Amino acid sequence: MGFSGFFSAAVMLIFFVGFFMAVPEVVAANHGGVTRHYKFSIRMKNITRLCRTKSIVAVNGKFPGPRVVAREGDRLVVKVVNHVSNNITIHWHGIKQLRSGWADGPAYITQCPIRTGQSYVYNFTITGQRGTLFWHAHFSWLRATVYGPLIILPRRNESYPFLKPYKQVPILFGEWFNADPEAVINQSLQTGAGPNVSDAYTLNGLPGPLYNCSAKDTFKLKVKPGKTYLLRLINAALNDELFFRIANHSFTVVEADASYVKPFETDILVIAPGQTTNVLLKTKSPAPNATFFMLARPYATGMGTFDNTTVAGILEYENPSTSSLKNAPLLKPVLPAFNATNVVANFSNKFRSLATTKFPANVPQKVEKKFFFTVGLGSNPCPKNQTCQGPNGTKFAASMNNISFALPSTALLQSYFFSKSNGVFTTDFPDFPLHPFNYTGNPPNNTHVINGTTKVEVIPFNTSVEVVLQDTSILGAESHPLHLHGYNFYVVGQGFGNFDPKNDPPKFNLVDPVERNTVGVPSGGWVAIRFQADNPGVWLMHCHFDVHLSWGLRMAWVVLDGKLPNQKLPPPPSDLPKC
Repeated sequence: MGFSGFFSAAVMLIFFVGFFMAVPEVVAANHGGVTRHYKFSIRMKNITRLCRTKSIVAVNGKFPGPRVVAREGDRLVVKVVNHVSNNITIHWHGIKQLRSGWADGPAYITQCPIRTGQSYVYNFTITGQRGTLFWHAHFSWLRATVYGPLIILPRRNESYPFLKPYKQVPILFGEWFNADPEAVINQSLQTGAGPNVSDAYTLNGLPGPLYNCSAKDTFKLKVKPGKTYLLRLINAALNDELFFRIANHSFTVVEADASYVKPFETDILVIAPGQTTNVLLKTKSPAPNATFFMLARPYATGMGTFDNTTVAGILEYENPSTSSLKNAPLLKPVLPAFNATNVVANFSNKFRSLATTKFPANVPQKVEKKFFFTVGLGSNPCPKNQTCQGPNGTKFAASMNNISFALPSTALLQSYFFSKSNGVFTTDFPDFPLHPFNYTGNPPNNTHVINGTTKVEVIPFNTSVEVVLQDTSILGAESHPLHLHGYNFYVVGQGFGNFDPKNDPPKFNLVDPVERNTVGVPSGGWVAIRFQADNPGVWLMHCHFDVHLSWGLRMAWVVLDGKLPNQKLPPPPSDLPKC
């Protein structure tokens, strides 16, 4: 690359970072990339939404939080300093953390939380990844306000496998609570009832004009006619999958969860919490005499209540005659019904890996270890002398293979690394349901889960793994966005009803299945994923609805070290927080 090319790439990166925060300190590194230093200061911040002012936990005084930008091959060093009374951790969602599990971030899994007045440095290299991811708090429900974009640009001399966009715009979907989200989940865990739902959805932190007194808090995307924009969409909402549409415009989907996909056209997007989607938006030419609503509202399949509101942003063309826009119509798109499961199934079936020589789909063809996990809701009996508000006087719970995973009081990765697992975790997480039943038929009478245990699944280094995730009808079939830490996986098959171990596997796509870090288990259905367990450490797998996560819909994989030095997890950094 000549000096001018280098200069323009550098300018683009500086422009891109500068939109939200100062350019990070950059130091040349010896792994083909550079080292980028960021500092996250966690403090309370007063913020007004929906005519109410409240104090939120925020990073560097920003909501959403600062944009972190790097290139493939770069090393990120992020010092997080906690100035609030809550414990906190930060998770770098979708980063594979190759041999850097100490930096993954889920509380009590890879680290103890960062306590008030303490700090921790997250230090990791971005290997073989480029695209849109995000970072968020991974302690209780703090990610309601503690989240931001993590944008990985291609290496300096690399290009996108699609038309270079004129501009790139991150769009983060969030969920706003008038109450303190920590109080919301704590009350739910106390009473056993479902938590109170959010009061609004947000687009880049703003609820938009369809909410009470929020017209001034509207995200406006100003575009030029006849240009191609790359929208980097991130669903950072706590508990809701979302439909997204822009009136009279369509998208070309080019990436999912920071993996390139075969481009396809659509005018409707579905995005689950924890998922990211890159789309190209080609603007009309000449500029139309209209402005266009960008709307998002939930796709909801469960039996519980949900926040059935709509967030709106506005797509506005830069018009030479701005006066004419004052009288221009504001066009509104039609969104599917909240329970349009077929729309979601059709949409998710369109995703295919690019599967080129440069961006191959390395799907494990032979499987060494097969697992079958049910995912769904359940109940816990009401403690003595207490009235509970869950199903039939019980408390709501959630589980995988009927195990409701209890967080330990010390971090799993530390316990495993120093061989001190006694009393912290056991290695008997069931490979298959202990009591098989008709998973999507009439639910069994006994809906109680097994709880109070921290069970993990141990797999040798480099094992090829297949997991079938099966939704259940217990307390209502529901779509569950399942997220795996430390890995991407290939979605080789999905369907409705019960998985058929004889007739479904022959239909698996082992050629170009989509590669993701978060997949929606279909409501009343199943999904099959495959991955190569080549990253040693302890890796959480959980539902990315925080309500289900809090109720125990999670488990952990222990991936053992390999024989070679570069197949082993190094010791923890000296500043790893203590429990």
